[in-house]
Amino acid sequence: MLYFFVALLGVGVGYLARFLLDRLMLEAQLRAAESSARSITENAQLKAENLLSELRLKFKEDEERRRLTLESEAQWRRKELDALEERLVQKEGRLDQRGEDLDKWEARISEQLRAVEARDKELASLVSQHRTELEKIGGLTQAAAREQLLAAVQAELEYDVAVRVKEAEARVREESKRRAAKILAQAVQRCSVDFAAEALITVVPLPSDEMKGRIIGREGRNIRAFETLTGIDVIVDDTPEAVVLSGFNSIKREIARMTMEKMVTDGRIHPAKIEQVYEQCQRELYQTIRETGEDAILKLGLAGMHEKLVAEVGKLRYRTSFGQNLLEHSLEVAMLAATIAAEVGANVALTKRAALLHDIGKVCEGEGEGSHAILGGEIARKLGEKEEVVNAIAAHHEEVEQKTVEAIIVQVADTLSAARPGARRSTLESYIKRLENLESIAREFKGVSHAYAIQAGREIRVLVKPSTVDDAMCAKLATELAKKI
Repeated sequence: MLYFFVALLGVGVGYLARFLLDRLMLEAQLRAAESSARSITENAQLKAENLLSELRLKFKEDEERRRLTLESEAQWRRKELDALEERLVQKEGRLDQRGEDLDKWEARISEQLRAVEARDKELASLVSQHRTELEKIGGLTQAAAREQLLAAVQAELEYDVAVRVKEAEARVREESKRRAAKILAQAVQRCSVDFAAEALITVVPLPSDEMKGRIIGREGRNIRAFETLTGIDVIVDDTPEAVVLSGFNSIKREIARMTMEKMVTDGRIHPAKIEQVYEQCQRELYQTIRETGEDAILKLGLAGMHEKLVAEVGKLRYRTSFGQNLLEHSLEVAMLAATIAAEVGANVALTKRAALLHDIGKVCEGEGEGSHAILGGEIARKLGEKEEVVNAIAAHHEEVEQKTVEAIIVQVADTLSAARPGARRSTLESYIKRLENLESIAREFKGVSHAYAIQAGREIRVLVKPSTVDDAMCAKLATELAKKI
């Protein structure tokens, strides 16, 4: 028991000694750490104080430098302000002197204005007295006398103007080639050229009504294929033994007509056959168009025209304007223009070329925007035509300036071909109304007793009262009537 107690005591003493030794070692480490921390803190404070001192010194130096700079700039500004102030003082002195001079001039002008006003009052009084005395002597007021004088002067001037106009017209008629060309155009205008206005066929005859069912096909597949391929509507109605083709594009409508006629003749109608026949008819029609264009060019004796222009001329065969076939119209315009050009000494070949091509803008698709005259001129320029031909095409409706006599001739020939009786379709009502309007315009003039529109409205015969209108006044009346129409 005692041995156990002694052993236990020994173990306790050992643990206590170990504990005390560890504590002493920790206290020594703590004191060393505290000493190191104090040393680091002191070093950091010293460095901070040194850095702060350096910053303060640098700030003072920068501040001193800025102060010197600002003082130098302020001194320079002060000198500049002093110089500016001196100049302003000098200008103020000059302005004061000018103000004094202006006051003197103003006083002088005011005095002169007062003198002028007094003189005006005196003159007005004298004029009023003079007018009163004249009215008493003449027995007329000023307004009545002015009216009589103006009426007399106007009558004399009208007669003098009429005489001079007549003399000028006689002089121009003798000396001017343009007047001769106008007389020639009027003579050509009255000529008669016969041709029938042709229209494209849009009704396709059938051998029997049974063919309508074959054209439609099972569930409508044949007619749908035909319309999709040609772009033309097929109207199958109650019309016996016929179908109608409807579409705005005359070339496509003609191809569709040829295709339908061949299909009806062959009897075999199905989508594949329709496509085959359509391609064949398309080639045939474009070949026909080219041959038609070549025939027209050969007929007029022209050469050296671009292939595309030849095709465009051939397309005119399948277009109409107010029922007038455009190809026949263009050929007629070319022949009329060539006749006029030969008489006035213009370039006949160039005139015929421009006249034949003047309406190609109506058949060109997808070439641009604008009127057919402007569009036709642009196409001709792109395809190598001369500038004179281009101008004649673009100016035949006066949308651009006419630069040559050939352009004027083409316009005159186009008007002749389109305006002659029977060339184009027109309603009787509008025709009669136009004649009545022309006659009513002529009857509005003073001295006109009767007026008659003849030559389909291209000429007006006017009968005047001899007591009111003499030969000299007739020329003036004709000029004024033409201007008003």
